[in-house]
Amino acid sequence: MDKTIDESKQGNNLVLEQKKGNTRKLFIESYGCAMNFSDSEIVASILADQGFNTTQNLEEADLVLVNTCSIRDKAEQTVRKRLEKYNAVKRINPKMKVGVLGCMAERLKTKFLEEEKIVDLVVGPDAYKDLPNLLAEVDDGRDAINVTLSKDETYGDISPVRLNTNGVTALVSITRGCDNMCTFCVVPFTRGRERSRDPQSIIGEINDLWNKGYKEITLLGQNVDSYLWYGGGLKKDLVKASDMQKATAVHFPQLLELCAKAQPNMRIRFSTSNPQDLTLDVIHTMAKFDNICKHIHLPVQSGSNRILKEMNRLHTREEYFELIDHIRGILPECSISQDMIAGFPTETEQDHQDTLSLMEYVKYNFGFMYMYSERPGTMAGRKLEDDVPEDTKKRRLAEIVQLQRELGAIQIKKYLNTEVEVLIERESKKSNEQWSGKTSQNIVAVFPRENYKIGELVKVKILDCTSATLIGEAVGYSN
Repeated sequence: MDKTIDESKQGNNLVLEQKKGNTRKLFIESYGCAMNFSDSEIVASILADQGFNTTQNLEEADLVLVNTCSIRDKAEQTVRKRLEKYNAVKRINPKMKVGVLGCMAERLKTKFLEEEKIVDLVVGPDAYKDLPNLLAEVDDGRDAINVTLSKDETYGDISPVRLNTNGVTALVSITRGCDNMCTFCVVPFTRGRERSRDPQSIIGEINDLWNKGYKEITLLGQNVDSYLWYGGGLKKDLVKASDMQKATAVHFPQLLELCAKAQPNMRIRFSTSNPQDLTLDVIHTMAKFDNICKHIHLPVQSGSNRILKEMNRLHTREEYFELIDHIRGILPECSISQDMIAGFPTETEQDHQDTLSLMEYVKYNFGFMYMYSERPGTMAGRKLEDDVPEDTKKRRLAEIVQLQRELGAIQIKKYLNTEVEVLIERESKKSNEQWSGKTSQNIVAVFPRENYKIGELVKVKILDCTSATLIGEAVGYSN
């Protein structure tokens, strides 16, 4: 489940090429996982056809939308603070309308209209096509809400407008919703049951992105490995499908191969994998195609079998080790990253030590680590007492983070004096005399600009490194 939150992107607002003739101003900012940022592109595309151009100036906006996340309490508190900011601006610009999108909208529903008096519009993740109707309601002076979860909405027929960033990398959504009822997670309640997108619409979007100059795409979903297309509908309803539908169904390894073949010069990534759904077929497909990037984000959450059971994770510690061994054996050059939760209810010191020993075994390249945050409506929130003291959670998280730093340092040093392929994405944050890009393993590398350009694939000799960045010099173009 792709609930990993990139802190560097939180609150980014979407800026798009201005559409001639559009007169209304849209300010839209996003919080949470990559899925939310992808959804904001869909929303902007729908609203561009309703006369809206994006703006970075909050004060001039006719419509302000915040795409929200419910995965942690911190994310929700951040959104509430932003609503206070909007409220201050609305006093200056009373015509401005404010809407809440996404998972927090789905979770709190009408409470937003009742508690946050500033909010005019509440729209869940499956209702974005209803935005024109909802905006008409708001324009007539009425509050508007649609948080209906869908059995078949995938937005496969919407061509998302793209974040105005480097024009090199893009997200391509392939599934929506999730069927894995992890007890700590709100996603099945805020995004609904799992359904997949028509593979032909996915390939069409990838081909279009290549024609527009994009060089890398990430196939995106709450759980990409459980992708299943049998003609449409919920994954759980496959049992009702015809024999022909079952025989011709497309699973994730097949989709991955279709994407790799459709654009053999385009890099293909995917995120996020769930351990019980990442099959050997996926790993073998990654090994078969050079343009499929050699990085797997494989959230484990805990190294304790007892806690994994309490979390309703559908794998054991031993099964996870077996999967890691397969990845190392088939794809020795593959990097592996993790999500980890410290201080889940009932977690003992031994459970915590089991997590540390699992990390030692896997030797992750990098990871995303959090303290447990009880989320209302989840099974854990309803049935388990949040009984690990805050100080204990903080100490355990600090130990997990420290160990990951040590493991990451060991892993990154393996690249010293080797050549890696880097896709140039942007200027380095520290110097406009250097380019920054990522290796196939999703590791940032920087090197002198010389005559290379954004979007080019370059071979880089690694001469030095920090804890998270490779430093080198280009030795020529990649094949």
